[in-house]
Amino acid sequence: MRSSSVMLTFLGDHLLDRGVCVYSGSVIDVLGRAGVSAEATRSTLTRLTARGLLRRQRHGRKMYFGLTDRSTRILRDGAVRLWETGAVNHDWDGTWTLLAFSLPGERRRERHDLRAQLAWAGFGPVQGGLWIAPGHPDVRPILADLGLGPHIRIFRATADEATDVAEMISHAYDLPALAARYTDFSTRWAPPTSGSDPLAAKLRLITDWLQIIRQDPRLPISHLPPDWPAASAQELFFQLNARLAGPAAEIAAALLDTAPLME
Repeated sequence: MRSSSVMLTFLGDHLLDRGVCVYSGSVIDVLGRAGVSAEATRSTLTRLTARGLLRRQRHGRKMYFGLTDRSTRILRDGAVRLWETGAVNHDWDGTWTLLAFSLPGERRRERHDLRAQLAWAGFGPVQGGLWIAPGHPDVRPILADLGLGPHIRIFRATADEATDVAEMISHAYDLPALAARYTDFSTRWAPPTSGSDPLAAKLRLITDWLQIIRQDPRLPISHLPPDWPAASAQELFFQLNARLAGPAAEIAAALLDTAPLME
């Protein structure tokens, strides 16, 4: 797991909507329990601050870090994916969102960022600059973050009878790879976690799960194989998280040095 991924899990679990900032030394202590080195944690704090995802706040001789409006928005979106929408789409209304974009060749970095955010929002590439997603994903945060509104066109429609939806999905999404991720998750986490560090285990568990659902477009269950492994993997995730939550919170309360977030 990348240090930045574990860091975002930590921030979402311990800072989001709490109105506090956290001392860098205690962040190092907590992430160290999950296998992230002190050097990697310091580097990640610096990078996230440079990207506008964290802000520094000094108290005496200590440096604290708090969330920004941008990171708050990103983490809330992740929380919705984790705890509300889930990994299985039972309530699809038959609508598809089509997004077309065109960017000059020299804007390669922006194209990469756009594709990454589209994948996170559930889109898959159909052909060229045309991407598709089931339902009504909210693309406004993507437009606001990247400032690419003039280069993007968005439509909502239903598939014509002449369209082979199964074929379209197979080209736009790598279903075997996604199914394998869910199966691997269940294999990794099926053994009991008793005896392990609850705080470290919870950080790794949520990070691992987020990395899977980030790549899951939540395709309608009617267009997935009958033995799709997402439901059983999600049930295991919720069970383990519930078992770890209390002990992890107790350890975090003893370790974390926080201060009120200044306006």
